[in-house]
Amino acid sequence: MPRAATFEEFANAVTEAYPRLSPQQQQIAQFVLEHPDHLALGTVATVAEAVAVQPSALIRFANALEFGGFTEMQQVFRSRLLDRSSSYRERIDAMRRNSRDSRNGRKAEAAPGAGVLHQFVAEGVAELSQLEDNVQVGDVAAAAALIARASRVHVLAQRRAFPVAAYLAYALAQLDVKAQLLDGVGGMLPDVLRQIGSDELLLVTSFKNYSPDVIAAAASAHARGVPVVAITDFALSPLKPHARVCFELGPGADAAFRSLVAPLCLAQALVVSVGHRLVAPGKSGKSGKGKRA
Repeated sequence: MPRAATFEEFANAVTEAYPRLSPQQQQIAQFVLEHPDHLALGTVATVAEAVAVQPSALIRFANALEFGGFTEMQQVFRSRLLDRSSSYRERIDAMRRNSRDSRNGRKAEAAPGAGVLHQFVAEGVAELSQLEDNVQVGDVAAAAALIARASRVHVLAQRRAFPVAAYLAYALAQLDVKAQLLDGVGGMLPDVLRQIGSDELLLVTSFKNYSPDVIAAAASAHARGVPVVAITDFALSPLKPHARVCFELGPGADAAFRSLVAPLCLAQALVVSVGHRLVAPGKSGKSGKGKRA
């Protein structure tokens, strides 16, 4: 396995090697993919403390992925940061300082009445910046092409991700795409899934902690040759092996109330991209009627 030169290559290499890694190395893999900025900005000692392993375990993990050591592996994560705007790097640095201050017992005072809204707006802006970094334009185009070609699109999500599925089903229907929201009412979800044909498509959304029903649906559809498009968070998401196109949005804010800003923004981009394909000159089949999505 060649050594990864970019973060995308690193994530793919970890996904491929994950079943062969030891339990401790799998724990490290999950952490570094979920917290890439922590690994880019930390030291081997601070990262090891965050993962709850010995520094030597991080070095062995790097060696297992063909790196000469922790520092060499860290360069992949630092290059990822350098590719981003300086303003985003400054926000990350500010977050680190705030975290350090909190550990030292110092708490910043929020303006009365503004704290909660300010916090969610700031986290939403950060998530949108991360979304733009993590999602490839080619993947949006590929997913839109699959959706536009499908005779019917089945949309499935549960728990926190359900609003994303509900929006996708509604907005695609506004384009006259045959879209069906799968809610599993009455325990009928397995029966509905068995009836999906290979000319249709399953569009699934799930984030950590992942919904077992959504994972099982994606696996079943993939096994029967049904195209699957997935919106999820990490390269190690259990949805990724079953998806023809998999959007990995990243962890988002580490907060009690996790935001849906990024997945809903991606959902809107997907819908508009499908609309462009359906109304483009020379495209046959469905045609959008200009309804608001």
